[in-house]
Amino acid sequence: MTRVNGPLVEVEDLAGAAMFELVLLGPHKLLGEIVTLGGGRATVQAYEYTGGLAPGDPAERGGAPVSALLGPHLLGGVFDGLLRPLTGAGPWLDPAVPALASVARSWRFTPLVEQGRKAAPGTAIGRVEGAGSLAYLVLSPGGEVSAIRQTGRYPHDAAVAVVGGTEVRLTRRQPVRRALPYASRLDETVPLVTGQRVIDLLLPVCLGGSAAVPGGFGTGKTVLLQQIAKWCDADVVVYIGCGERGNEMADVVAELAELPDPRTGGRLSDRTVVIANTSNMPMMARETSIYTGVTVAEHFRDMGYAAVVIADSTSRWAEARREFASRSGTLPAEEGYPADLASALAAFYERAGRVVTLGGATGSVTIIGAVSPPGGDLTEPVTAHTERFVRTLWALDRDLAYARHYPAISWRESFSRDADALTRGAPENAARRARVGGLLAEADRLTALAELVGAGALPARERIGLLAGRLLREGFLRQSSLSTLDAYCRPERTALIADAILAILALCQDLVEYGVPAAAVEDRDFSSILRAKEAPEEEITARRDTVLNELETLR
Repeated sequence: MTRVNGPLVEVEDLAGAAMFELVLLGPHKLLGEIVTLGGGRATVQAYEYTGGLAPGDPAERGGAPVSALLGPHLLGGVFDGLLRPLTGAGPWLDPAVPALASVARSWRFTPLVEQGRKAAPGTAIGRVEGAGSLAYLVLSPGGEVSAIRQTGRYPHDAAVAVVGGTEVRLTRRQPVRRALPYASRLDETVPLVTGQRVIDLLLPVCLGGSAAVPGGFGTGKTVLLQQIAKWCDADVVVYIGCGERGNEMADVVAELAELPDPRTGGRLSDRTVVIANTSNMPMMARETSIYTGVTVAEHFRDMGYAAVVIADSTSRWAEARREFASRSGTLPAEEGYPADLASALAAFYERAGRVVTLGGATGSVTIIGAVSPPGGDLTEPVTAHTERFVRTLWALDRDLAYARHYPAISWRESFSRDADALTRGAPENAARRARVGGLLAEADRLTALAELVGAGALPARERIGLLAGRLLREGFLRQSSLSTLDAYCRPERTALIADAILAILALCQDLVEYGVPAAAVEDRDFSSILRAKEAPEEEITARRDTVLNELETLR
């Protein structure tokens, strides 16, 4: 080594080295990655704390790109940004002593093909039991099965088959910056149900889509992402704590371990992979953690599962790139970020998709990334570039958050480019979405007008427009993450609540057109329908009918 500057290490005389190759630095063999080559000198991005390294210390090639160890140990595990297990690692991590307790164990393998058979690429040749709540499949590289193990327990690094002359092991290493191949990409859109009404009705995201959640400090990004991780209907959830506070990650791990999985009856953590790369860990590990998370999701996608990647947050990832760029002397662009920030964000979100796998199954990777703009400035580079590449934006509003409105998603500043496609085959859903969205937009316009002239000065029809905004905000959009009935809302329940409120609003409008004073309509008690979201479904229709009957007495 000739130079050490924080995470930047310059190394000479690495003959035959290639870009993005792993490098082992110093006597403790700290991990690094070659990011530039030229003039016989390699610039290495170190993924560990480099205190103690000095010019003259040894450096050696790793012989392979930075890779993640994929295997049956993933589900239910907690890992760092390089997918090294943190289970049993102790309060402080020693890079010289890797924690492999959750990996170095035996697994029960059951063959699914016979010796001598042909196995196409990506097809399952075996199943591993005890690897989470899902069936973990061992996939074929393609070719004739010349050998395969019988049912039994084998070490994590055991070769369980030989297919096409290639040994197939229970675990394997996969470069994280290289997307896993698939047969074809599917164009049809299927919604990802999150259980959050404002998302599922107004701002839906599709399986294999991409979404961003920008919002300033205190607007509820982490709470929203945790709710999606708990309740979305994906098969596998990969939660990446990219530079976030350690107490938040501890809460995520603890809650996932306690929550029952409504789909399997086991623990929710048994189909979750947590990558905990917190703010007190080495900064540059954030840069690779999001690629590691997507690689894990693609691994399960190839088994035919729907995987969701939740990255909290991509702003911390971008800050790591800015830190390294400043140390390497790269010409800065906006606000000091490197000039390739936009292309790096595009490459990350591009790995989302719903595909036909090499084995003929259907799988998907959905990417949801939080963005933490300083001061809530949505025009800063990370947020602005992210908006260009995602299909859905859930912008969080500070005023809603401070008014204790959860989720604090702004229906004015958010968008979903897949909403029309998702509702194309369901005209009733499209009409419901258009009606709710139109009423909210009209209520926002009238609110600004009422602040100038007063609500009492508005015509009766417009006063009912203000009432519509209040009922929809309080009775439909606001959702309690602590309520057993309201934390998760099925699409059918979402439609039932929305239709009940819309029916009441339609009658209110008819009444003022009939000649009933707007004040008489506004003074009616709507508390029953506002609390319907926390009532059993069989009561929602009864509450709607009660309110409608009371309004009819005004004629």
